[in-house]
Amino acid sequence: MSAARRCSPPRALAGLFVWHLKKTGIRQIPCQFVHLCHVANDRLITFQYFNFLKRMYVTQYNKDLSQRAKPKSDSIVSPFRELQQFDQEKKVIHKIRPVSPVHQPLSETSSRNELREIKSAAETADSVTPVKAESKDDRQWKEMKLRLDDLPGILARLSKIKLTALVVSTASAGFAMAPVPFDLTCFLLASLGTGLASCAANSINQFFEVPFDSNMNRTKNRPLVRGQISPLLAVCFAASCGVPGIALLTLGVNPLTGALGAFNIFLYTCCYTPMKRMSIANTWVGAVVGAIPPVMGWTAATGSLDAGALLLGGILYSWQFPHFNALSWGLREDYSRGGYCMMSVTHPALCRRVALRHCLALIGLSTVAPVLDITTWTFPVISLPINLYISYLGFRFYRDADRSSSRKLFFCSLWHLPMLLLVMFTCKKSFLEKEDKGDLLGGNHGRAMEIRLP
Repeated sequence: MSAARRCSPPRALAGLFVWHLKKTGIRQIPCQFVHLCHVANDRLITFQYFNFLKRMYVTQYNKDLSQRAKPKSDSIVSPFRELQQFDQEKKVIHKIRPVSPVHQPLSETSSRNELREIKSAAETADSVTPVKAESKDDRQWKEMKLRLDDLPGILARLSKIKLTALVVSTASAGFAMAPVPFDLTCFLLASLGTGLASCAANSINQFFEVPFDSNMNRTKNRPLVRGQISPLLAVCFAASCGVPGIALLTLGVNPLTGALGAFNIFLYTCCYTPMKRMSIANTWVGAVVGAIPPVMGWTAATGSLDAGALLLGGILYSWQFPHFNALSWGLREDYSRGGYCMMSVTHPALCRRVALRHCLALIGLSTVAPVLDITTWTFPVISLPINLYISYLGFRFYRDADRSSSRKLFFCSLWHLPMLLLVMFTCKKSFLEKEDKGDLLGGNHGRAMEIRLP
């Protein structure tokens, strides 16, 4: 008893385990394990170390007790599917009707239904395989073939037909606001020449910006980016539009209008286009480009550059800042990805300030129109609500600086300009009134000269 009490618990456990092995008659114990047991009797070991030795023995010399990976089942059915199947079985049971002796046995009908399901599955598999093959073929690179039926639409997108229509409409407004009798032939020639010049400028712009447009979501589907036409064809189209357009404006209208058209093409392609990747001053240069078409319409009608032409150009100049700054605010990621230097990307606070300033400038320019004897005094009064509304949206854009306010300002600018020009045209002073006023001024001047004469 004294000897048992003196033994430590680890040694007692080891002794019991060795005595149990001798009693059972297991003589195939490895020599290494026996050696470890002798070492355990000589040295103090912990209970955790003893468990480790036991696990090593079990895993190395008794393979039946080693852990084995549980094979994974082929299909794991979710409980939701089981519930759905159970519900479907319930529904089928409710729909069963008593079988009449005329019908065939249930086994035959079920076998036929299975055959039909197998046939339908085979047919669907056959129909799906060519779709997958077609999708793989569509993803592969292949040469774009130009068809003559698609050429008008491609050239229309190359020339930015919507922007060209806006340019022609502003030039027509300048022609209509001129204080001269309306000449239909001159108007058609001026409109056609301005449209051709705009098509040429836009085509050259797309030719230069192909590597940058391919990085933008807004411009990645342009014809040159997608390879629908060759760059040579784009340049030839630009030349075939630019040369006849400038010739029409110079020879058919007057040299001043032709010079303005040529200068505008140069300013858009050689100044504005490269400056878009260099400085934010490109926005001001682009505003000058957009302000020239109404001046061209005025000079086409009058043959001179008057104060009325500058006023129309100023209205278009100021209108473009809220229009473009609001548009570029929602495309900041695209412009930065394409490598363009825009106010909305590099100077967002300046972008919002400039938009608000030019919204307010439209109110002042509308007030100057009757002072220059272009419109009556009803024009600033009637145009005040729409000018105040766009100024309010410009203030919201300046204050909130979010996409919602920028979108509202942009869409307002789309209808603001045509409505402002339409109100300006309705309040225009007629040519007869100006002639009468000129005659009255001339008559009063003659009477004053007669009174002064002895």
